Amino acid sequence: MSSMTRPSHYTTSAYPPYGGSSSSTSYGGGSVAGGSTASLKPQTSHAKGATSPVQEEEVDALTNLLVQSMDNAADPEFFGMCADCGLKVVGEGSGCTAMDRVFHIACFTCRVCSCRLQGKPFYAVDGEPHCQECYMNSLEKCCVCSEPILHRILRATGKPYHPQCFTCIVCLNCLDGIPFTVDAANRIHCIDDFHKKFAPRCSVCHDPIMPEPGQEETVRVVALDRSFHVQCYKCEDCDLVLSSEAEGRGCYPLDGRVLCKSCNAIRVNALTSTTSTEL
Repeated sequence: MSSMTRPSHYTTSAYPPYGGSSSSTSYGGGSVAGGSTASLKPQTSHAKGATSPVQEEEVDALTNLLVQSMDNAADPEFFGMCADCGLKVVGEGSGCTAMDRVFHIACFTCRVCSCRLQGKPFYAVDGEPHCQECYMNSLEKCCVCSEPILHRILRATGKPYHPQCFTCIVCLNCLDGIPFTVDAANRIHCIDDFHKKFAPRCSVCHDPIMPEPGQEETVRVVALDRSFHVQCYKCEDCDLVLSSEAEGRGCYPLDGRVLCKSCNAIRVNALTSTTSTEL
């Protein structure tokens, strides 16, 4: 069993939707969906000194952007260069800001279904905007409840789960971070319920033979094609707990009965005496 969180590029922008307000902001006093009204002013790009070598094409692109921005710096209707199409964003109500970038309203769209996102909740995935519906559809679904897994994914038996949905099929207790096992049908069980359900039964007390508390291995005695708890494996006549012949506590069965050596001898003698009398 393993658990994981969404990739880092999801966490800052996708939970909750990007920027906390889950919206893009319009120029010209445009409103923030679900938040307060924001008043924006035209912006001018300024060049920053490079701190490390960059590829030649990146330098050219930045230079062109700087030149265009400087050329339009005096234009009060110029708001910047669209991060999508690379053209000027000019005129009130023509652009919006999202993910610290400027877009034409028509260019700020879901990268999956192409619906416009200005003023709507969206999620940034690898720096690309996705509408809420497309983002939810892209998420893995819990194999129990079939709902999208928004936060931590728990994987077990090759399937994804919400942590709270990963439960024992018998007691329904959550097994997140707890040892578990599966039956032949691959159904999840806590260890106790698995043993109660599938462990061999003692032929004396008929209870399941389970590991002792704190132990992982099950210890049982098998004799006469029957299973016994260690403490239940005893002489049927005198209740002596049997173990091994070396300790003088071996099993000497007679007519399907579990007997110690002494009780076996007593029964054999009784049978012999009865036979002699009948003769």
